[in-house]
Amino acid sequence: MSNEEDYGIYLVTDPVLCGARGVVETVRLAVDGGVHTVQLRDKHASFDQQLSQLEQLAAVIDGRAKLVINDRLDVAVEAQRRGIAIDGVHLGQGDESVLTAREALGAGAVIGLTANTEEHLAAVAALPAGTVDYVGVGVIRPTSTKPDHPPALGNAGFAHLTAISPVPTVAIGGVLAEDIADLRSAGAAGVCFVSALCAAEDPEHVARSMAESWKE
Repeated sequence: MSNEEDYGIYLVTDPVLCGARGVVETVRLAVDGGVHTVQLRDKHASFDQQLSQLEQLAAVIDGRAKLVINDRLDVAVEAQRRGIAIDGVHLGQGDESVLTAREALGAGAVIGLTANTEEHLAAVAALPAGTVDYVGVGVIRPTSTKPDHPPALGNAGFAHLTAISPVPTVAIGGVLAEDIADLRSAGAAGVCFVSALCAAEDPEHVARSMAESWKE
């Protein structure tokens, strides 16, 4: 697996779980600890608020991790236009088309797509090569951060979908730190965490431990 396909420890932000410390400081600490990829996810923030957050996150990340935004292709396009160091976008099945995103952001952008079934993966395989960089596969276990999630796959279900995926897979949803080694052995290109990092008393320490597990 090349470095370009290594999403490693992948932080998905949650403004509520980050609490008084805030998203930007949580991300700074987590990246200090070794987080590889950060996804700004804030379902309730306005266009301008998300754009401002991206600018702040790009500053604290300072090229040390990939930065993508959840759902908001329009914000990603504007951030790119303004020269903010954003890598791309992660889209759900009901969001903008990945073909639209690829055309809007260009060949060098990172485009992720949620894909939880064999049918989703077959649809990705039918796209022109290079449209999607990775798929987020889950949930691994039931999780309160995404109450409308599909049935949990477990590590075995994740391994099955990874084996047939045409692009690298990232595990998401109810993942525990102790799952990192098993998921990597199953072929994961990254492992996503929300509450384990956002709600951590010391995100840098937790991220460092997770990053060590990823390297093993």
